[in-house]
Amino acid sequence: MSSPIIDNLKSEIGGYKREARAQKIGKVTEVGDGIARLSGLSDVSMQEMVEFETASGKVSGVAFNLEEDSVGVIVLGDYKKIKEGDIVTHAGRVLSVPVGDELIGRVVDPLGNPLDGKGPIFKAGAKEFYPTEKVAPSVIARSPVNTPIHTGIKAIDSMIPIGRGQRELIIGDRQVGKTSIAIDTIINQKNDTRYQTPICIYVAIGQKESKIAKIIATLEAAGAMKYTIVVSAPSSSPTSMRYLAPYSATAIGEYFMDKGKDALVIYDDLSKQAIAYREISLLLRRPPSREAYPGDIFYLHSRLLERSAKLSKENGGGSLTSLPIIETQLGDVAAYIPTNVISITDGQIYLESELFNQGMRPAVNAGLSVSRVGSAAQTKAMKKVAGKLRLELAQYRELAAFSQFASELDESTQKTLARGKVLTECLKQDELVPIPFEKQAVLIYAATNGYLDKVPAEKIVDAGIAVIDYLEKMHKEKIFEAIKKSGEMSDDTLKILKAGLEDWVKMQNK
Repeated sequence: MSSPIIDNLKSEIGGYKREARAQKIGKVTEVGDGIARLSGLSDVSMQEMVEFETASGKVSGVAFNLEEDSVGVIVLGDYKKIKEGDIVTHAGRVLSVPVGDELIGRVVDPLGNPLDGKGPIFKAGAKEFYPTEKVAPSVIARSPVNTPIHTGIKAIDSMIPIGRGQRELIIGDRQVGKTSIAIDTIINQKNDTRYQTPICIYVAIGQKESKIAKIIATLEAAGAMKYTIVVSAPSSSPTSMRYLAPYSATAIGEYFMDKGKDALVIYDDLSKQAIAYREISLLLRRPPSREAYPGDIFYLHSRLLERSAKLSKENGGGSLTSLPIIETQLGDVAAYIPTNVISITDGQIYLESELFNQGMRPAVNAGLSVSRVGSAAQTKAMKKVAGKLRLELAQYRELAAFSQFASELDESTQKTLARGKVLTECLKQDELVPIPFEKQAVLIYAATNGYLDKVPAEKIVDAGIAVIDYLEKMHKEKIFEAIKKSGEMSDDTLKILKAGLEDWVKMQNK
């Protein structure tokens, strides 16, 4: 007598087909310090993901060294779970990260896993992946950099302008305000309503977790996390994550660029990524070169930063702007990594310890800093006032060096030195107080045209704030709104601005 259970069992057995399937596997021959060596798996590709089948579950890795009789793999999880003799299989895809609008406002690790405790980022099955390594856009696919990305910092927006699609290096010793410039730039993007707000991606590489938490809290308080993604690879994370973080962030930025949007990536900092890469390379016994870095250390950063671009309209018109940060040792910009990155980027913002200790904040050395895009990435209003500023500051620096040896100075030299001091003081600015470009243009115009000459040096910063407040109360629409809307300082606007500044000076002399 048959039962439904027996009938089902018979039909299942009757429908069974034996199928032999060949699969190439590898075996772990050596593991330690985040690195594994495999025998077998000879057809694996460079940057292809592999999976270790361990007693406590699967662990991911990425093929890094392809040798004649073995494969060197960077372990992307807990390497302590992996034992010698464990089976390794192909994951079926190159190293890639999940991308999408859902990442905005979140804190993730270099593999796209959430770190902010706000739950899953993507709905089940809704992930789109971008490879961490990708060929940079060709020359034909690009268009000239001509749209500004305002930092809100007077010294930078006036003399070292940054354009969308540019790569501008921030370089200096530790504790001189490199990260502050990056954070101010992110916060200022909400002020710049004249242009599309870029999606900002802040990459923390080898930073203390307390510092990363403080930066996230600062961005939250300023309302900047609405358009920001934080990729975190702190000093406590594995070396592989610190090496991978900048590439993952660039892949996320490329997603937005391909959608026709603007993206800004801040790498804080690439010195620590280079150190992580050196550590991995030495563990895999790659031959060391200068300062024990492997021979392809230049290529590590060039293939990363070349992916930043302003795409042509035919390719969507999106842009990816990079602000890499490099830490120098005792101001040595001629060291291996700093010179490499200087030669790759489109200019550098050099922060000097000596200026910082003298109370110049931000401590930007205008003489050594440069933007190779130049005034092409400035609004017409800023271009009009900034030329005179750079020239007068250059004259001041030249004369200041000689004036300390001279006992008597002629009247012309005294005037140049006095104006230089006014301009230097005028460029001082507190952190986390980015200034919109229209207010910067007005303030620089006032300083370069002598309206602040009679103000004592120690009161210049306060006087600058007072000038802006006065003009905003009296002529907000005719000056600031007009400059903001058109991007220019027209003759009519200039006439009203001059009259307003003269009224302010008369008030101060009473």
